[in-house]
Amino acid sequence: MTATRRFWFTADALVTGANAVVYLAAAGPLADLLGGDATAWRGIGAFLLAYAVCVGLYARSPRSTPLGWAIVAVNALWVVGSLEVALTGALDLDPLGRVWTVAQAGVVAGFAVFQSRVLRGARATLPA
Repeated sequence: MTATRRFWFTADALVTGANAVVYLAAAGPLADLLGGDATAWRGIGAFLLAYAVCVGLYARSPRSTPLGWAIVAVNALWVVGSLEVALTGALDLDPLGRVWTVAQAGVVAGFAVFQSRVLRGARATLPA
Protein backbone atom coordinates (compact mmCIF):
# COMPACT_ATOMS: atom_id res chain seq x y z
CA MET A 1 0.00 0.00 0.00
CA THR A 2 1.39 3.37 -0.96
CA ALA A 3 1.86 6.15 1.55
CA THR A 4 -0.84 8.23 -0.16
CA ARG A 5 -3.27 5.34 -0.07
CA ARG A 6 -2.50 4.70 3.59
CA PHE A 7 -2.91 8.42 4.36
CA TRP A 8 -6.45 8.72 2.96
CA PHE A 9 -7.75 5.56 4.59
CA THR A 10 -6.07 6.41 7.91
CA ALA A 11 -7.50 9.94 7.83
CA ASP A 12 -10.95 8.48 7.18
CA ALA A 13 -10.56 6.09 10.12
CA LEU A 14 -9.41 8.87 12.47
CA VAL A 15 -12.13 11.36 11.53
CA THR A 16 -14.80 8.66 11.63
CA GLY A 17 -13.51 7.40 14.97
CA ALA A 18 -13.51 10.91 16.44
CA ASN A 19 -17.11 11.42 15.34
CA ALA A 20 -18.03 8.04 16.80
CA VAL A 21 -16.56 8.89 20.20
CA VAL A 22 -18.38 12.24 20.31
CA TYR A 23 -21.67 10.66 19.22
CA LEU A 24 -21.35 7.98 21.90
CA ALA A 25 -20.09 10.19 24.71
CA ALA A 26 -22.28 13.24 24.08
CA ALA A 27 -25.45 11.80 22.58
CA GLY A 28 -27.71 13.77 24.93
CA PRO A 29 -26.10 17.16 24.35
CA LEU A 30 -25.95 16.46 20.61
CA ALA A 31 -29.67 15.70 20.56
CA ASP A 32 -30.29 18.98 22.41
CA LEU A 33 -28.08 20.94 20.00
CA LEU A 34 -28.83 19.25 16.67
CA GLY A 35 -32.17 17.58 17.22
CA GLY A 36 -32.98 13.95 16.82
CA ASP A 37 -32.93 11.37 19.55
CA ALA A 38 -29.99 10.54 21.83
CA THR A 39 -30.55 6.84 21.16
CA ALA A 40 -30.14 7.46 17.42
CA TRP A 41 -26.91 9.39 18.02
CA ARG A 42 -25.60 6.48 20.10
CA GLY A 43 -26.55 3.97 17.41
CA ILE A 44 -24.84 6.03 14.74
CA GLY A 45 -21.81 6.36 17.00
CA ALA A 46 -21.62 2.59 17.53
CA PHE A 47 -21.79 1.97 13.78
CA LEU A 48 -19.15 4.63 13.12
CA LEU A 49 -16.83 3.19 15.75
CA ALA A 50 -17.00 -0.29 14.22
CA TYR A 51 -16.55 1.16 10.73
CA ALA A 52 -13.58 3.29 11.84
CA VAL A 53 -11.87 0.19 13.24
CA CYS A 54 -12.41 -1.68 9.95
CA VAL A 55 -11.10 1.22 7.85
CA GLY A 56 -8.14 1.65 10.19
CA LEU A 57 -7.24 -2.02 9.94
CA TYR A 58 -7.43 -1.80 6.16
CA ALA A 59 -5.19 1.29 6.18
CA ARG A 60 -2.53 -0.45 8.26
CA SER A 61 -2.22 -3.64 6.27
CA PRO A 62 -1.54 -4.62 2.67
CA ARG A 63 -5.18 -5.39 1.91
CA SER A 64 -6.71 -6.00 -1.45
CA THR A 65 -7.89 -3.24 -3.73
CA PRO A 66 -11.44 -4.71 -3.83
CA LEU A 67 -11.72 -4.18 -0.07
CA GLY A 68 -10.67 -0.56 -0.57
CA TRP A 69 -13.42 -0.18 -3.17
CA ALA A 70 -15.90 -1.61 -0.66
CA ILE A 71 -14.91 1.17 1.76
CA VAL A 72 -15.39 3.76 -1.00
CA ALA A 73 -18.83 2.27 -1.70
CA VAL A 74 -19.85 2.43 1.97
CA ASN A 75 -18.67 6.05 2.10
CA ALA A 76 -20.77 6.83 -0.99
CA LEU A 77 -23.80 5.17 0.59
CA TRP A 78 -23.22 7.19 3.75
CA VAL A 79 -23.24 10.40 1.72
CA VAL A 80 -26.49 9.47 -0.03
CA GLY A 81 -28.10 8.44 3.26
CA SER A 82 -26.95 11.61 5.01
CA LEU A 83 -28.36 13.81 2.27
CA GLU A 84 -31.63 11.89 2.40
CA VAL A 85 -31.84 12.43 6.17
CA ALA A 86 -31.09 16.14 5.75
CA LEU A 87 -33.63 16.61 2.98
CA THR A 88 -36.48 14.48 4.33
CA GLY A 89 -36.13 15.16 8.05
CA ALA A 90 -36.01 11.42 8.71
CA LEU A 91 -34.30 11.78 12.11
CA ASP A 92 -36.22 14.90 13.16
CA LEU A 93 -33.08 17.05 13.13
CA ASP A 94 -33.17 20.78 13.82
CA PRO A 95 -31.93 23.12 11.07
CA LEU A 96 -28.44 23.10 12.61
CA GLY A 97 -28.56 19.29 12.65
CA ARG A 98 -29.41 19.25 8.97
CA VAL A 99 -26.50 21.60 8.23
CA TRP A 100 -24.18 19.34 10.24
CA THR A 101 -25.45 16.30 8.36
CA VAL A 102 -24.76 17.89 4.98
CA ALA A 103 -21.34 19.15 6.14
CA GLN A 104 -20.19 15.74 7.36
CA ALA A 105 -21.53 14.19 4.15
CA GLY A 106 -19.24 16.58 2.28
CA VAL A 107 -16.23 15.40 4.28
CA VAL A 108 -17.11 11.75 3.66
CA ALA A 109 -17.59 12.47 -0.05
CA GLY A 110 -14.12 14.01 -0.10
CA PHE A 111 -12.65 10.88 1.45
CA ALA A 112 -14.45 8.72 -1.11
CA VAL A 113 -13.11 10.82 -3.99
CA PHE A 114 -9.49 10.76 -2.79
CA GLN A 115 -9.67 7.08 -1.88
CA SER A 116 -11.05 6.19 -5.30
CA ARG A 117 -8.27 8.21 -6.96
CA VAL A 118 -5.53 6.35 -5.11
CA LEU A 119 -7.24 3.01 -5.76
CA ARG A 120 -7.46 3.79 -9.49
CA GLY A 121 -3.78 4.66 -9.39
CA ALA A 122 -3.01 1.36 -7.68
CA ARG A 123 -4.92 -0.52 -10.37
CA ALA A 124 -3.04 1.36 -13.08
CA THR A 125 0.33 0.34 -11.61
CA LEU A 126 -0.45 -3.37 -11.24
CA PRO A 127 1.65 -5.61 -13.49
CA ALA A 128 -0.21 -7.09 -16.44
